[in-house]
Amino acid sequence: MSRLITNYYEVFSIILFGIGFSTLLFHSNLIKKIIGMNIMDTAVFLFFAAKGYIEGKDAPIIRGEFKEAASYINPIPTSLMLTGIVVAVSVTAFALALTIMIYKEYGTIELDEISEKEETGWK
Repeated sequence: MSRLITNYYEVFSIILFGIGFSTLLFHSNLIKKIIGMNIMDTAVFLFFAAKGYIEGKDAPIIRGEFKEAASYINPIPTSLMLTGIVVAVSVTAFALALTIMIYKEYGTIELDEISEKEETGWK
């Protein structure tokens, strides 16, 4: 139990990922699916940021005197998460643009209704 309390960022990110995944899985509304995907992205970013932090070490910004390299946190996980955030924003924008085009074509963003219209050949 003490490990759960100590690693609360990781536990919270796993719970957040589960919420996003269940939203993505159980809703047929495309906007809700995009929101679920964004929640999952945020959970992954939180998890990696939490794993990249080491208690007692400094950020890799040199102010004044240089310490040995082992006294700084590795900057690679942080830079990868910044890149991931940019990619996630781009994918979200693209998904929303596709959703708008789907709405213009079918008049709905509910996947169940779109499937019914496709099966019946509504055009």
